[in-house]
Amino acid sequence: MKQIPLFKVHMSDEAIQSSAEVLSSGYIGQGPIVDKFEQKLHNYLELPMYAQIVTTNSATAAEHMALHMLKKPGKLTQMFPEYGGSSIYDDWKGMEDGDEVLCTSLTCTATNWPVLANNFKIKWVDVNPNNLNMDLDDLRRKITRKTKVIYFVHWGGYPVDLDEVEKICTETKLKYGFRPVVIEDCAHSFGSKYKGDYIGSHGNLCTFSFQAIKHLTSVDGGMLITPFHEHYERAKLLRWYGIDRENNSKDFRCEADVEEWGFKFHMNDVNASIGMANLKGIDKIIDRHKENGNYYNENLKDVAGVTLLENKDDRESAYWIYSMKVDNHDRFMEHMKECGIMVSRVHERNDKHTCVKDFVSPLPNLDKVIKEMICIPCGWWVTDEQREYIVDCIKRGW
Repeated sequence: MKQIPLFKVHMSDEAIQSSAEVLSSGYIGQGPIVDKFEQKLHNYLELPMYAQIVTTNSATAAEHMALHMLKKPGKLTQMFPEYGGSSIYDDWKGMEDGDEVLCTSLTCTATNWPVLANNFKIKWVDVNPNNLNMDLDDLRRKITRKTKVIYFVHWGGYPVDLDEVEKICTETKLKYGFRPVVIEDCAHSFGSKYKGDYIGSHGNLCTFSFQAIKHLTSVDGGMLITPFHEHYERAKLLRWYGIDRENNSKDFRCEADVEEWGFKFHMNDVNASIGMANLKGIDKIIDRHKENGNYYNENLKDVAGVTLLENKDDRESAYWIYSMKVDNHDRFMEHMKECGIMVSRVHERNDKHTCVKDFVSPLPNLDKVIKEMICIPCGWWVTDEQREYIVDCIKRGW
């Protein structure tokens, strides 16, 4: 029996052709195709004019750079034209070694390790057992005067309640006199929507992944969306060692003065050409994920031993993965393997690793959920016949 995979790489014929053209062009570094890809992404996500995209070589690089930039004190301008004004961090104090970032443990380690790489402290927030996102009630309880950043994941593509996050940030400003910066890890949620608007367009720092098995792949890559005017030009410098690549130097190989050292975090034209070509067919990919996810929602809702996750009308998941909770988890995995269906929790809880032992704290919801959660094949490659078979295997019991 041929196994139904949990993940599969989508690569369009045009992406293969366009990358070959770049590879044979003699110029394969960061160039004009990266710029074009960024503009295409901006258009696709229908971002407001104040939100700017800086592509990187991974989502992890984007996250590292976002946290690094927050170390610098100063004014951060965040425009909200629809409200007729702007929200400004007039006196952002910056971040220092040991400052506190509120994080979710249920994610890829790529989310949280940039916190450690920037010498900040992780403070774990429990998960909401109804949707596997950060528990916003626990978030509210755990904010202190030391909290500088709220950092969460839209698990599986299902959006966090961004209005409630905004409310918590406002409460924090009133209580402690400062507003935390919000970073959204959108690695699962390209194409997801919250109240009709694409994730990435709600005024927070947002990072996306274009790694191999994501909805949109550039082989590897990522991007940072920043609403802060002060961050955009700086981020373009920081992703390339701090060098101003738009500066007209007398010697094209010798850089002008580097005022702030940076990283090798940039995307190249090969990756950008692949991403841009794959973007042309992304609606078809995302729509199929959604169709399969909605099929499972309808056909698994009354199955004994299965608990489906929250699915509110005000948000639209891109269903990068389809997660649910099952009784007798280990036996369920064995049963699905016997049926030729690949299943997994996908990510291990981050707080169990030795490198974060100093930050251990009680997470009772996660303790329970981790024993129940499982993900089943949901992507563009899952046919009508296969999804019917998957549902039938689950209905048979385990």
